[in-house]
Amino acid sequence: MGAYEDVFRASVEDREGFWLRAAEALDWHKAPTRALDDSNPPFYRWFPDGEINVAHNALDRHVEAGRGEQAALIYDSPVTDTKRTYTYAQLRDEVATFAGVLRELGVGPGDRVVIYMPMVPEAAIAMLACARLGAVHSVVFGGFAAKELAVRIDDAAPKVVVSASCGIEGKRVIEYKPLLDKALELSAHKPDKQVILQRPQAEAAMGDNDVDWADAVGKASPADPVPVKSTDPLYVLYTSGTTGKPKGVVRDGGGYATALAWSMPNVYDVSAGQTIFTASDVGWVVGHSYIVYAPLLAGATTVLYEGKPVGTPDAGQFWRVMSEYGVRSMFTAPTAFRALKKEDPNGEYARKYDLSGLKYLFLAGERLDPETYRWASELLDIPVIDHWWQTETGWPIVANPAGIELLEIKPGSPTRPLPGWDIQILDTDGRPVPAGEDGAIVAKLPLPPGAFPTLWNDDERFVQSYMSAFEGYYLTGDGGRIDSDGYVFVMGRTDDVINVAGHRLSTGGMEEVLASHPDVAECAVIGVADQMKGQIPRGFVVLKAGVDASAEGYEDKLRAELVQMVRDQVGAVASLKEVAVVPALPKTRSGKILRKTMRGIADGADEPVPSTIESVDVLEALRPVLRKD
Repeated sequence: MGAYEDVFRASVEDREGFWLRAAEALDWHKAPTRALDDSNPPFYRWFPDGEINVAHNALDRHVEAGRGEQAALIYDSPVTDTKRTYTYAQLRDEVATFAGVLRELGVGPGDRVVIYMPMVPEAAIAMLACARLGAVHSVVFGGFAAKELAVRIDDAAPKVVVSASCGIEGKRVIEYKPLLDKALELSAHKPDKQVILQRPQAEAAMGDNDVDWADAVGKASPADPVPVKSTDPLYVLYTSGTTGKPKGVVRDGGGYATALAWSMPNVYDVSAGQTIFTASDVGWVVGHSYIVYAPLLAGATTVLYEGKPVGTPDAGQFWRVMSEYGVRSMFTAPTAFRALKKEDPNGEYARKYDLSGLKYLFLAGERLDPETYRWASELLDIPVIDHWWQTETGWPIVANPAGIELLEIKPGSPTRPLPGWDIQILDTDGRPVPAGEDGAIVAKLPLPPGAFPTLWNDDERFVQSYMSAFEGYYLTGDGGRIDSDGYVFVMGRTDDVINVAGHRLSTGGMEEVLASHPDVAECAVIGVADQMKGQIPRGFVVLKAGVDASAEGYEDKLRAELVQMVRDQVGAVASLKEVAVVPALPKTRSGKILRKTMRGIADGADEPVPSTIESVDVLEALRPVLRKD
């Protein structure tokens, strides 16, 4: 029996003992004597009698252990040509001082602070400063529309908003202050103050309620960490793509810190003194967990990168960062690697840099198609690890546990469930399906530490949205299967399963086929309404850079090849007859393709533009193709 099997079995047979041992990696103000309060399902609470401060564990603990001079956070911003390194001692001092600023503004334990910031170190400093005070932060992706920001301000009811004068998206400077001012006009809740970080790319006009970051920091006295209950909220993070009242995912402090500290060496194989580069944004769960909290809890070095995978200025920036800082594990979204593959199909930029220190590439956020997996693994010749998790879970559900035992990689699968996760596949009646058959992916309750205990101020919606479909299970919203070896295959959101003439088909399976064509960089398949068959699939493909699509007859030939490939590999029942070549696919800022929006437009619905969209222009350019105007 392998090491993974031993660890997983221990987490099942002695769940409380397993997680109490994991919690010993942290400093507790009051150490927990019990792991789980299961008296009120589905509202489970981890380490209910423990008291902790997460910021102390992320910073002070390492300084006190003698590693104050080690690099904690490296800021690398090709869009501003800026690089800055903070040691653990420096970062602790910056965080303590900004916590002093917030304290002076009346922020204390349990108060909320909304953070609306670009990818700058001050965003992480503000998050950790809230944690230091026992306050609850809610990070809203910088540049979000004023209306969406207003909705989140009303829901979180913050005492203070922390923002910046501007952010930089690719080559564009986006002024944040006018967006924030408009949001505050629209919101019913009015914060006491706004702290504004002035950036030279676009300085903001300050109002009566605005506080200059630099001025406030210059006058502040540092604040000590405030111990709070393990079960108290550390942050609220709103799920992407919500309409109306947003869903605020609550994260507790003690359970989250325990799970993250466990995951760093065991999943990512990164320990104290080693470097992880997570190319995401602090506005998303990936940024919360693996740019800010987990690396610092583990005593590792984290890279905070302000830029894109391509275009800032070229497709070589990820490789440069990895080479320059001796990155051991990299983590990003598959869409970032599809962008690299499209821009640089032969991987010529990667060959310019010394990547000998890179041991693993982790991808998550959207399904990793086998073709992108093959491209990355052949280019880098290291394990490329697909892993699957969600905003709600806070850390991976299914992954190849590199630090325990590197299991066989099966392209298309994020491997096997991690300790603490009892993953099952159920049919519509809630019955387990045989190995290899598709169904709804669920997790048996209780969820492990780190997963959300509820939604912000909305227990009823928590139960209704996630816990009521199958009693005793968390509904992930994803569909897929588990094979006879226990490998999980996530085929996409359950609403990405289409019904063609009574046959339930996964659009993910068809996308897998389209993506395997040598000219295709990325693709999407959606199901659109059809009078005869209920639904029929339509495909959309983006071509790799360098493909000459203008050659006479090329597009017709490509379409015919793609349709035939799906027919051969999925079957004639798939009825895929339409494939459009498009310049780009509409995505969220976190890299998810907006399939639901595309489907709504194709079906003739007046589909609203999602608040999380990366580029409205891409969607607008696609509308006539979707509607067949």
